[in-house]
Amino acid sequence: MSSTPHRAALSVQQLSERVGEELGVSSWREVSQATVDAFAEVTGDHQWIHTDPERAASGPFGGTIAHGYLTLALAPVLFDEILALDHFPMSMNYGLDRLRFVAPLAVGSRIRLRARLDAVDPIPGGATLKLTLTFEADGSDKPVCVAQPLYRVLEQLPG
Repeated sequence: MSSTPHRAALSVQQLSERVGEELGVSSWREVSQATVDAFAEVTGDHQWIHTDPERAASGPFGGTIAHGYLTLALAPVLFDEILALDHFPMSMNYGLDRLRFVAPLAVGSRIRLRARLDAVDPIPGGATLKLTLTFEADGSDKPVCVAQPLYRVLEQLPG
């Protein structure tokens, strides 16, 4: 699969035909200290390993690392490059089946998302999509995060 983003807009039927396949890979996005600091401000998580570059330089990772939940929070913007959901009358985040922060993401690193469609389960008017999202850091052999989110898509609104 090419690493060039290809944003597909697929119906539930077309998605059902792609179960088990990789849907694509997003472009690279840098995670800056400013982004990490803004996330810390919003969440109240000001742990030094994320926000204090001077102290973190002598810490276990040799510098600041992104919050795990910041990595996960990049899913919507990165996933949108791969699969369009905005053509459905309604789409929503339905939850997570599994989430692992496999390796630290050093601040200043570039990250991208690889998406695989694991299941399409019918619901009235649409489907629940189960995916595996793998967040990769440039130059790293291990993913920084692997998540199995559930998205609900409706091809028609109830009523």
